[in-house]
Amino acid sequence: MSAPSDDPAAGQDDAAPEQIAADLSDVVRRLVRRLRGVTPATGLSPTQRSVLARLDRAGPATTAGLAREELVRPQSMRLTVGALEEMGLVERAPDPDDGRQSVVSVTDEGHRTLAEMRAAKHDWLSTALADGLDPAERRQLADAIVLLERLVQK
Repeated sequence: MSAPSDDPAAGQDDAAPEQIAADLSDVVRRLVRRLRGVTPATGLSPTQRSVLARLDRAGPATTAGLAREELVRPQSMRLTVGALEEMGLVERAPDPDDGRQSVVSVTDEGHRTLAEMRAAKHDWLSTALADGLDPAERRQLADAIVLLERLVQK
C-alpha cells in the first residue's frame, strides 16, 4: 500500500467530476483572493473594480445597462458610478441616442488605475510561475488553461 501523496493532482485520473469541480472552485477562489491582495491600494470596492473593468472592456454604457450586466439594482449602480465619478475614474456624457440618459465611460485616470492593478497582478503571477513551477509544470498549466477556456466557452 502506498503512502498518501501531498500532490493534489495525484489520483485525479479517475476523480469524479463533482470532486474536480469542488477542488477547482476552491483553488480559483484562493487565486483570485491572492491576486486581489497584490493589487495596489486603490480604495475601490470589488463592485467598483468590476464596473470599471467592464467599462474598460466593453466600452461606454448607461447606468441601467451596467446594472443589468452586474446583476444589481439601478439605484445601487447609480451609487457605484457616482463614487467612481467622484474619484475621477469615470465620466458621464449625454447619451447620443436618448438625451434623457447619460453614458458612462472610463477616464484617463481610470485607465491608469486599471493598468496599475493589472500590472501588479501580472507581475506577481509571472514571478510565482517562474519561481514555483518547473518548465514541465508550466507546460501542464498551459495545457490546463486550454481546457479551462473550453469550459468557459460553453
